[in-house]
Amino acid sequence: MLKDLYDKREDDGIQDCFRSDGYIQGISLGCDDNSRIAMEDIPPFLRTILITDGTVTKSLEAYYWEPVIVDMAYQNVEKTEQPIVWLKAETGEEVLLRDVRLRGKNSGNCYANAFSVIHHQLLPENLRDGLLAGSLGIGMLIRDCGLETYRQILDVGVKKQMLGQVNIDQPTGKHDYVFRTYRIYIAHEPVIIITESFPWRIYC
Repeated sequence: MLKDLYDKREDDGIQDCFRSDGYIQGISLGCDDNSRIAMEDIPPFLRTILITDGTVTKSLEAYYWEPVIVDMAYQNVEKTEQPIVWLKAETGEEVLLRDVRLRGKNSGNCYANAFSVIHHQLLPENLRDGLLAGSLGIGMLIRDCGLETYRQILDVGVKKQMLGQVNIDQPTGKHDYVFRTYRIYIAHEPVIIITESFPWRIYC
């Protein structure tokens, strides 16, 4: 997954499409088989999550009305082998890779996977410690720390496989996972890139 980010240029993806609008006439999502799916054909709640700039965990809890817990699948500090333009990270810089599942505590449903690449040296100490503890989602940690942040959606699409460092789920149908990638700015600097994968069948 980290290798995918090496190929991204600053103007790749769909940046700024949903900065001020929740509705864009005629927009469609690209699939990894080169087909396209109209945004209006995405299940309504999933479509809402894809373009929201709020905390996904909180939205999931409200919609499915159950606590959502964070299951850590992978976390490690690694050095970049190439620059990551979207994160302004140079070759050889250390980044924290974090791969978690957002799971319903009562139902056991995996509502999302979140793979993050984090310039952890730029984070406030309390946020960095919370991430390393791995018990909460990034959005919840940022909210609890009271940080002022800005989120920018970089890409949205459909994949046959979950995007992440560890893939423990099985394919679920023709359109398996809808994903979005966004970055979080702290103090006007891009510090975190998150790719969230949502299993289509859960949201139908």
